[in-house]
Amino acid sequence: MEEANQSVVSEFLLRGLCNSTEIQNFLLLPFSTLYLMTILGNLFVVLLIITDSHLHSPMYFLLANLSFVDFCLSSVTTPKLTTDFLKENKTISFGGCMSQILFVRLFAGGEMVLLVSMAYDRYVAICKPLHYSSIMDRQKCIWLVLISWMIGFVHAMSQLAMILDLPFCGSRIVDSFFCDIPLVIKLACVDTQILRMLINADSAVLATTCFILLLISYTYILLTVRLRSKDGASKALSTCTSHITVVVLFFGPCIFIYLWPPSITWVDKFLAVFYTVITPLLNPTIYTLKNKEIKNAIKRQISQHKDSRSNF
Repeated sequence: MEEANQSVVSEFLLRGLCNSTEIQNFLLLPFSTLYLMTILGNLFVVLLIITDSHLHSPMYFLLANLSFVDFCLSSVTTPKLTTDFLKENKTISFGGCMSQILFVRLFAGGEMVLLVSMAYDRYVAICKPLHYSSIMDRQKCIWLVLISWMIGFVHAMSQLAMILDLPFCGSRIVDSFFCDIPLVIKLACVDTQILRMLINADSAVLATTCFILLLISYTYILLTVRLRSKDGASKALSTCTSHITVVVLFFGPCIFIYLWPPSITWVDKFLAVFYTVITPLLNPTIYTLKNKEIKNAIKRQISQHKDSRSNF
């Protein structure tokens, strides 16, 4: 233990997605394109909701925040991943590694709670439509977003505090394309079994609680929809389908990665890519393609742009 405490790690080595230089060169353009599309797609949703007065409602306020969180989550890992395709030695400083752990946990934890808030908004809108405006007022929406950020921050800081002072020695190779707790903690030169159990329990409590609340909310919504008129049920079901799709895409990989025993294989890396790279791109795409209000807002923006050009 004394020898371990004397070890000072200044950087870690990321193994990346694969060892083949040819494959990495091939992946550079697709991943760069995906990241660019993610940034543009999420920022477009945020700006569209801000500028279009027809979208100034609780549902779209929460959606704008979801897009912002996806933008942040993707930006934590994807730029490093793409630049590492060009490097033989994929190093990351100790501070950079801890920062990745902090922000991935912050944004992932915050997004879980935000998805619950969006489910609550749909529950009130569909199950208590006459009281919707009084329940989901502006102050309530702001508090829901603040709570999601606070829970994400507490979740991230509590887990980072558990590993920040761990002594590291021997191997410095992180078998992935970004630093995450299950991988980094394996490199510590002390017994971390109890620590791993605490971290897994912390993640399990947050993920399971959010997932159960989401299941209850959408089950109650779908049961309520069955009793409504056909037109109203169709519109409500269409809105909920987008929400449920996003929930499944986000929670599926997270539950597999963080609640299963860590055994990094190509499957684990694919799932990590899916929820840090693919899902932040799919979310704005799903809401844009499935939501009539968003599509109408896009048409209004295009029409206004054409009118302003013609007047000029």
